[in-house]
Amino acid sequence: MNQLYEKYQTTDWLPTTRKEMDERGWDEADIILFTGDAYVDHPSFGAAVIGRILEAEGLRVAVVPQPNWLDDLRDFKKLGTPRLYFAVTSGNMDSMVNHYTANKRKRSKDAYTPGGQHDKRPDYAATVYCNILKKLYPDTPVMLGGIEASLRRVTHYDYWQDKLKPSILKEAKADLLFYGMGEKSILDFTRLVQRGVDARTITNLPQTAFLVDKDASYATNKKWNNIDLYSHDECLSDKKKFAKNFMHIEEESNKSEANKITQHIGNQQVVVNPPWPPLEEKEIDRFYDLPFTRLPHPKYKNKETIPAYEMIRHSINIHRGCFGGCTFCTISAHQGKFIASRSEKSILKEVEQVTQMPDFKGYISDLGGPSANMYKMKGIHEEICRKCKRPSCIFPEVCKNLDVDHKPMLDLYRKVRQNPKIKKAFVGSGIRYDMILHETKDKQVNKNNMEYLREVVKYHVSGRLKVAPEHTSDDVLKVMRKPSFSHFYKLNKVFNEINKQEGLNQQLVPYFISSHPGCQNTDMANLAAETKQLDFKLEQVQDFTPTPMTLATVIYYTGYHPYTMEKIYTAKSKKDKLSQRKFFFWYKKEYKQQIRQELLKLNRKDLLKKILD
Repeated sequence: MNQLYEKYQTTDWLPTTRKEMDERGWDEADIILFTGDAYVDHPSFGAAVIGRILEAEGLRVAVVPQPNWLDDLRDFKKLGTPRLYFAVTSGNMDSMVNHYTANKRKRSKDAYTPGGQHDKRPDYAATVYCNILKKLYPDTPVMLGGIEASLRRVTHYDYWQDKLKPSILKEAKADLLFYGMGEKSILDFTRLVQRGVDARTITNLPQTAFLVDKDASYATNKKWNNIDLYSHDECLSDKKKFAKNFMHIEEESNKSEANKITQHIGNQQVVVNPPWPPLEEKEIDRFYDLPFTRLPHPKYKNKETIPAYEMIRHSINIHRGCFGGCTFCTISAHQGKFIASRSEKSILKEVEQVTQMPDFKGYISDLGGPSANMYKMKGIHEEICRKCKRPSCIFPEVCKNLDVDHKPMLDLYRKVRQNPKIKKAFVGSGIRYDMILHETKDKQVNKNNMEYLREVVKYHVSGRLKVAPEHTSDDVLKVMRKPSFSHFYKLNKVFNEINKQEGLNQQLVPYFISSHPGCQNTDMANLAAETKQLDFKLEQVQDFTPTPMTLATVIYYTGYHPYTMEKIYTAKSKKDKLSQRKFFFWYKKEYKQQIRQELLKLNRKDLLKKILD
């Protein structure tokens, strides 16, 4: 580990202690950033990105990673008061998802902590940190961002407390919330504060949310129309109103020309300003081209490794956003459905930087994004996209206005492979095979897409291509906003043909979810039967976990689909969840008798024969 740090000094990282501030000659910091993760100076870690962006503005930015909230709060006091404001994030993951399994059992490891230690951040970390800072420094503004805050910006269902909670702003008491990928908002905000504008009066920035008294006046953009949601109290008394709110929240999160959203909470109201348009190429390049060391702070040099860092240390993020709009996924609520892509030049520059790392052995662990194969894709006629409010560009079918040409990725992959220091660049992110298999009217595009699949299988996987059909039942897949399982049959056929033609022995590894809204035990039994017929013994599986601001979570809590108000069943009890999960493992001796009893109870001897005979 020590060899990695040989060409760096401690001052190459943002300071984390008073001593490190003194080394830089600082008497105070302009901004102090608190994060629930260990401090890793890598573009995959949100706190590092925000810190570097603000540093590039000439500001003195300090970081306090994983502060102790149980002692005398010395971590919150050690750097003093910042000149401008505090910034808070719970880290790269929601702290509750980080801490608990789908069955609400405490996890034994935290991937964002050295050695995987699980006790270095509190539950609801964003709220805990903000409350401490507001108590210790009542006169200093506190800004809140990151995924935990972003997905709790309005009334939301909290699975771990099994209740509706108001906007996180109510409990955290932060002065302003930056939702989504917050670089542009925090830059504009900080420039205003530097000019002397009171941080507590900045209410007209896109992609921010704030809390004001119900009848208070505040500065806003007059071009923004307003949607007033059902109040928090109305949601508490009527699940259908909470469900109907979600439709507006999701639509406005995924529109180019979105509306402002307001929601009353008692005698206050939360105001959510519309998001920014997708980042332009030069904007996203600027953020990724910042001088990251790509290493954990030297304070971790002699400590155990940080598991999440080990996974991404040699990875390259090539784009943001996701067209999918899957109902169990938070990406569209946080990053939006439109794709923001980096330039080839910026990506290849980062690839070269990775090859210079002393521990680099020739392997890029991932060349991808939220979904691997959406790089450089956008609407053919962008004026149509600007008016669109579909939550997914590829469900129920791929939009005719979406350019799904995979050629830019083919070109990029080939240029990466040409680097003599690269032995292999893996595509580890999930691949949307429905976009590859989609037949367009352009024969060249169709050819490019199949060529892309061939090259991924031939050059960019290590024996296993992971994909996520998620289920086999078309009824469940419809609730998930995922394509019919017939697409997987086609993929499996093409995949096997490529293997044969190229003399390879690659394996297709499908991901599946149990206990998702809309899924019955018979659906799971059919899943077992179909995957057995395809000769799969499943290993990449999970139970559905309700997380804030997903459509599936709203269905789980209310029992209704927000867009249709149709009643939908969800397995909720531990017994019912385990009853579904066991069908994944039909091949294990300990489950066979249970499966037999379940299928006899359902009067499905036909499935019994298919699964166990």
